[in-house]
Amino acid sequence: MNAHEIDYEIFGEEMQYVELELDPQEAVIAEAGNFMMMDNGIKMDTIFGDGSKQNEGFLGKVLGAGKRLLTGESLFMTVFTNEIAGKKKISFASPYPGKVIPLDLTEFGGKFICQKDAFLCAAKGVAIGVEFSRRLGRGFFGGEGFIMQKLEGDGMAFVHSGGTTAKKVLQPGEKLKVDTGCIIGFTKDVNYDIEFIGGIKNSLFGGEGLFYATLTGPGTVFVQSLPFSRLAGRILAAAPQGGGKDKGEGSILGGLGNMVSGDNRF
Repeated sequence: MNAHEIDYEIFGEEMQYVELELDPQEAVIAEAGNFMMMDNGIKMDTIFGDGSKQNEGFLGKVLGAGKRLLTGESLFMTVFTNEIAGKKKISFASPYPGKVIPLDLTEFGGKFICQKDAFLCAAKGVAIGVEFSRRLGRGFFGGEGFIMQKLEGDGMAFVHSGGTTAKKVLQPGEKLKVDTGCIIGFTKDVNYDIEFIGGIKNSLFGGEGLFYATLTGPGTVFVQSLPFSRLAGRILAAAPQGGGKDKGEGSILGGLGNMVSGDNRF
């Protein structure tokens, strides 16, 4: 194996975290902000890119890291290495309510494609790159699903999802239609495209957007019930303007309470 071989355990229900067990000199890579806790003896270093191209010289490192800018991520990642004798443990937490999904890349042909913000951590040696769309329609209308990340290698990787996770195994030619934001990821043989919903009433009044993703088998697809963009949008929509407390919250008056109190805003 090129990637480090690590053991793991996932804890929790709604707000999960994954605990990784590192043997001496084993390491794991992660995006900034996902770290939770670690045993003494594990060293943290910031590296250029994901560390998978350390033997390809400076140019290889630059090209690998530069592609990450297209997904809105930093040029740098963090590597955690067990530098002393004995097994040590380190944990990474999901950033919002949902599930942590373990992926053994050897079971998926060495490649898994996921949403650009789904990656949590992986064994050192796994390459985290960019999966470009080959079709113009995806670029204009793909939403969250346009620029995807690809995880490549022969080690363990971990992604996170929002809400509840559904795993769908598609047979050859079988098609699944999904909201673009609800896709967590899929295996390399799944064909991914964007399709127009159609119909004037659907377009103007449907409230579900104009396009959805079509995923065609064979392959495995992971779907989340609550993408972060949907969660954030509903929180913002429910927040009272100006940061004040909503006086109608939890009462039978509802919005009428604001009108009575003179706190109505247009």
